[in-house]
Amino acid sequence: MITAAPSLRVGGIEFDLLAEQVGSTPFFAYDRAQLTERIALLRATMPADLQLSYAIKANPMTAVVEHLARLVDSLDVASAEEMRIALNTPTPASRVSFAGPGKVPAELTRAVAAGVTIEMESETEARRVAEIGERLGIRPRAAVRVNPDFKIKGSGMRMGGGPQQFGVDAEVVPALLRELARADIDFQGFHIFGGSQNLNAEVLCEAQRRTVDLALRLAADAPAPIRYLNIGGGFGIPYFEKDEPLDLATIGVNLKSLLRDVVRPAVGEEPRVVIELGRYIVGEAGYYVTRVVDRKVSRGKTFLVVDGGMHHQLAASGNFGQVIRRNYPVSVVPRSDTGGSETVSVVGCLCTPLDLLADGATLPTAEIGDLVVVHQAGAYGLTASPTAFLSHPAPVEVLV
Repeated sequence: MITAAPSLRVGGIEFDLLAEQVGSTPFFAYDRAQLTERIALLRATMPADLQLSYAIKANPMTAVVEHLARLVDSLDVASAEEMRIALNTPTPASRVSFAGPGKVPAELTRAVAAGVTIEMESETEARRVAEIGERLGIRPRAAVRVNPDFKIKGSGMRMGGGPQQFGVDAEVVPALLRELARADIDFQGFHIFGGSQNLNAEVLCEAQRRTVDLALRLAADAPAPIRYLNIGGGFGIPYFEKDEPLDLATIGVNLKSLLRDVVRPAVGEEPRVVIELGRYIVGEAGYYVTRVVDRKVSRGKTFLVVDGGMHHQLAASGNFGQVIRRNYPVSVVPRSDTGGSETVSVVGCLCTPLDLLADGATLPTAEIGDLVVVHQAGAYGLTASPTAFLSHPAPVEVLV
C-alpha cells in the first residue's frame, strides 16, 4: 500500500538528509547493502555450480557495476560503452559477454581485440566476427545466441520464440554451427533467453527445462565441446499492489535438479552454466527522489507537481511496456506529519500529459517542498528514459 514514510532510509540514511547531502533533487539513490543481500540470497538459493552474471543494461552506473563485479561471476554488456565499463572492473575479459542485435563492425572489433565473449545474433554477425579475427590475428571468443522454438508465458517483454530480432532461430542454428566449424572462431557455447520480468516460478522452471533440452540438442552439432551455457534469467520483481514476489526457492530446486540430472551427465563438469540477471539484482535497491514544487487543484482533482518526471523515470510513468498503466510504489516524505491523507496525482515538470508518476494515489497530505520517492527504481530508470526531452538537467545518481 502507498503510505507516508518520514523515516524511510536508503543505505541507512533518511531520504531528507540524503537530499541535503546530494544538494539537489531529483536524484537516484541505490542501496549498496541491498545489492549485496540480493546476491547473497541468490548464492544461498541457486546451485553452487551455477554462475551469476549481471546484465549491465539494467543499471550501468559505474559505482553499481564496480560493486557488483566483486560479487558476481561475470558481466553481460549490450554496447561498446557498457563493455568499457565492464572492462574497467576486476572482471576478466573472458568473463564479459557481449549480446544484442546490430553490433556494428567497430564494436565487434573492440570486442574481439579485448577478448570478450561475443554472443552472435545472426549469420552475418558470425561472418563479421570471423573476418575481424582473421584481420587482427586473434581467434575470437564467441557463442551463438539462440532464438528458442518455444514461447514463455507471462513475461513483461518477450525476447524469444516466434519471429525475433534477437538471436538465431533454433532451426537454423545447426547450419550455422557447421559453418562455424570451418571458421577460426573459439566457439564457447550458447545463450538462450525467452523473456523478462516474469513472476511465475512454475513458468520459469518450465522455460529452464526447455532451454536446457534445446541447448543439449544443439550441442550435438557444435564444432567444439560446450564450455559456456547462458540460460538467461527473466526473474521479475513486484512493481504493483497485487504482485507477489517470485518464489526463488522453487526455481533453485528446479535448477539444482537440471544441472545434476540433465546437464552434467550430458556434457560433464566443464561448461560454465550461467544465469543472467539484471532487474532482479538491482531493481528493488533503487529509489527515485523528487520534490514537490507546486500543488494545484483542477476541477476537483489534486495534482502534486514535482521537479522530476518521465524524462528520468520513464518506466514509472507507464510508458515503458505497460499495456494498462498502474502505479509504481510511491511514498511521501513530509517535513511535518499532519496525519491526513488525500487522493492525488503526482505529475512531473514536462509539457506532456504522459508525464505521470502516480495517478489517483492515496498519499499522506504533501506540501510544497516535501519529497516524493518512487520505489523499485534501480533497474531501467535513468538510462532507459528520454533524458534529453525538453532539455532539463540530468539527475544525480548515488550509491549509498
